[in-house]
Amino acid sequence: MTSPAPLAARVAAFASTAALSTTQDLIRATAPALGPDADMSVVAEETLVLVATVTARAAEVGLQSAPEALQAVGPALAEVPFLYHDFLLGAEMIAAGAEGDVEPDQSVYDRLARKADFYTAHLPPGRFPGPRALGDKLPLWMGRVSPPGLPTSPDKRLGDLGLVDVLAAHARLVLAFAQKASGADA
Repeated sequence: MTSPAPLAARVAAFASTAALSTTQDLIRATAPALGPDADMSVVAEETLVLVATVTARAAEVGLQSAPEALQAVGPALAEVPFLYHDFLLGAEMIAAGAEGDVEPDQSVYDRLARKADFYTAHLPPGRFPGPRALGDKLPLWMGRVSPPGLPTSPDKRLGDLGLVDVLAAHARLVLAFAQKASGADA
């Protein structure tokens, strides 16, 4: 058996996996409420950036007793949407094979950066995104992913779907893992 990975690597790996899983859960729950006019690529991007930001904040708070890991993990988790795009681009390149070239589109990275800046402004570093904060901020996300003309408000859709609870549970899980992992390494 090999020795465990360093603290920062373990927390980043756990939190990244949790972020991708929670993103999928939120998208699956949200898509029916948005109707056929929803742009699912926008839903996917916005949701992944939101969840990555929440994940980074939860891990940061959980790692406050481990400053070296804290400095590495928050920025690494903020990169998840960009790295996921790189993964998708790589898969597209492999699929294209010798038949064609796939060029990276800088506008995608720029768009992801703007979304990351938006969520970072609303969910600042070093502060745990608990249920109250998420209840205040998730309507912004729901508004950003919703097509115009839906019969209910973003707040109503969030309440009906219970998405604040889903994301709050995710944040608590990441927080607890980071706290436990940093305590074990102390």
